[in-house]
Amino acid sequence: MLKNVAAVVLDGVHPFELGVVCEVFGLDRSDSGLPAYDFAVASVEGPSLTTHVPGMTVSTPYGLERLEEADLIAIPSAGRRFDQYPPVLLEALRRAVDRGARVLSLCAGVFVLGEAGLLDGRRTAVHWRYAHDLAVRYPRTRVDPDVLYVDEGSVITSAGTAAGIDACLHIVRTEHGAEVANAIARRMVVPPHRDGGQAQYVERPLPATRCDTVGEVLSWMERHLDEPVTVEELAARALMSPRTFARRFQQETGTTPYRWLLRQRVLFAQELLERTDETVDAIAARTGFGNAAAMRHQFMKALGTTPNAFRRTFRVRLAG
Repeated sequence: MLKNVAAVVLDGVHPFELGVVCEVFGLDRSDSGLPAYDFAVASVEGPSLTTHVPGMTVSTPYGLERLEEADLIAIPSAGRRFDQYPPVLLEALRRAVDRGARVLSLCAGVFVLGEAGLLDGRRTAVHWRYAHDLAVRYPRTRVDPDVLYVDEGSVITSAGTAAGIDACLHIVRTEHGAEVANAIARRMVVPPHRDGGQAQYVERPLPATRCDTVGEVLSWMERHLDEPVTVEELAARALMSPRTFARRFQQETGTTPYRWLLRQRVLFAQELLERTDETVDAIAARTGFGNAAAMRHQFMKALGTTPNAFRRTFRVRLAG
């Protein structure tokens, strides 16, 4: 049973992410029948540290020795280069996992776990902006840029800042059950579980590609998203055989015609859901999905959420 929790901070720590761990595990809610943890903030670099916010500091009397007794060690982000993580911290994290403790990273805190070698062979969550860098620097981990958090047993990783809340509540839910996690979520005024993953938050402009031979076809496809098309029809527009067209399309866009078209339909549907009052059925027709059920299926596959849930999250209120 989880009883002892420590958040370990580096100079330049992001205070919101540290605050998330303190809010979930550091407050005594035993008067409401909720579990109370033996919680502390531990410092690697002395009793007083700066934060990511100018003029804000964090003070703590605890050093790395506090990690030796923790059941869970949380690592918030800090503004630090990968090669500047203290080796003594990396060794302490490895020892903790070896003795059966768990480690939790919040957002870019995952790079600390990577430097400690704790991501090797594990699936990993991270903020979508850092997914490529993480995968390149630690090729032995399987980076999943779409999810809010990943629980690999002894290593738990979470995505962007607020996803740390999801990961912490998941740990509480795993340890104490849904009723306790829901009660803490109500106290925090947050959902106990969020629908979907990071995919719905990612900015995905069209990638820059050299479209020497299929560029005109791409432009036509963008203008006719609501029309059913086949590779044979697209190839005819490009004056190529279907096989040659499919090969050239893959070479110049990095994907297949079907997947390219599907992604553009999802992007257009997202824009309409955010900025118009059109019904889901009307948007499905305008974007080429045909009907609401088909669009819902593709939204779940691409974004991990439904059109209605996406609209509730990202709706732009219209003036007037």
